Formats: sequence, C-alpha cells, structure tokens
Amino acid sequence: MTAELGSPNRRNCLWWTLQVLMKNVLGFWLRYRARGLDRIPELGGGLILSNHQSFLDPLLIGLPLQRPVSFLARDTLFPIPVIGWILRNTYVMPLSRDTGGAAGIRETIRRMEEGFLVGVFPEGTRSHDGKLGDLKPGFAALVRRSDLPIYPVGIAGAYRALGKGSLFLKPCPVCVVFGEPIPPHQIAPLKQRGREQELVETVRNAIAACQTEAEGWLQNRANRQA
Repeated sequence: MTAELGSPNRRNCLWWTLQVLMKNVLGFWLRYRARGLDRIPELGGGLILSNHQSFLDPLLIGLPLQRPVSFLARDTLFPIPVIGWILRNTYVMPLSRDTGGAAGIRETIRRMEEGFLVGVFPEGTRSHDGKLGDLKPGFAALVRRSDLPIYPVGIAGAYRALGKGSLFLKPCPVCVVFGEPIPPHQIAPLKQRGREQELVETVRNAIAACQTEAEGWLQNRANRQA
C-alpha cells in the first residue's frame, strides 16, 4: 500500500462519491447494467483487459466495483486545473509518449504488485463501429512481467452512446460483462519467446466472448421491450 494511493481494496471519498452520482445518472440515461461482478475478487492485484468503444469505458468498468481500478491517461491532461486533480484522486496513471510508455509500464507493474487492479484497453484506440479490433502487442509486456490474473471485460452499446467523434451523450443502453479470469498458470506457457501471437489471440478471444455476451444481453433486453 502506498501513502499517496491508499488501500487497493477500498475506494477513497472522491471515487465513492463519483460512483454514487454516476450510478444514478448512467443507470437512468443509459440503462447501464453489469454482470459477472462475482468474478472480480475483493483482494489481490490483476490486469483488467477490455474492448474500447468510448471515453466512458473506464467509468463503465469501475462503476459497479467495490474497489478502485487504475487506468492510464495522457500525461498532458494532468496539469489541467480540476481535471488533473480528479485524475490523480481517481487512481489514474500518467502515460508519457516521450518515454515510449516505459514509465507507465513500470508504474502499472508496481500498482498490480501492490494489490491494485489496473485497467488497459489493448486495442490502443476506440472502435469506430463498436467491433473489437486487433490488439496491439504492447499489453503483452505487462502480462510477461507480472504473475497475476487477467480479467477480460466486454462492453456493448457504449459506442452508440458516446462513440468516436460524438459530442453528446445519447440515451442508448449499455452493458458490461466481466468474464472468467485467466489464471497465471494458463498464461505462463504463452510468455515464452515465439508464442507472442498465441498470447494475443488468447486474450482477444476472451474479450470477444465477453463482448458477445454483453451484446446478446442487450439484444434480449430489446426483444423483451419490443
């Protein structure tokens, strides 16, 4: 546990307050729902890997959890008044492109080893159509350098609510599915040199399964309301 971050298992006051406020807002406006929360343990570090549809995604992932999640954001956002303060106090880590992301990787590893959940979007950018794109291999460095579980997540509907290029939040239903964890022993053989693509495909398939489940859940809700 670090003094500046507090406990990896308990939310600070700002995080808790934002959760209370946004649960009501997004629950009403987006009819936001999440499932599979029992797959996220109360204790221990790990890597949350999710598809990326919207600027809302970090909030959608962190909103239903009873413990904080650290995400990465551009370091240029941190000097901005108010925004920087919010980022620092909601466990966000600065990512500098000048250093090639090396400092961000080190900080990510450090937080996971100290028991934090860290969220990463391995596509590297938001989807323009809501479909899961190719995963950038950079996230594999985090996997190889840690011996912690991977928690795949699938988001559906967020690109309609606030997709790439959108300026306003639309009242579209959104679902998030937390998938079955991938334990370290299952990933260990894929860390070997020459098996990088297998590692990427294993993670991509897990995320895709979660997204498919989330999309099916949305469709079932739409059918019931028709």
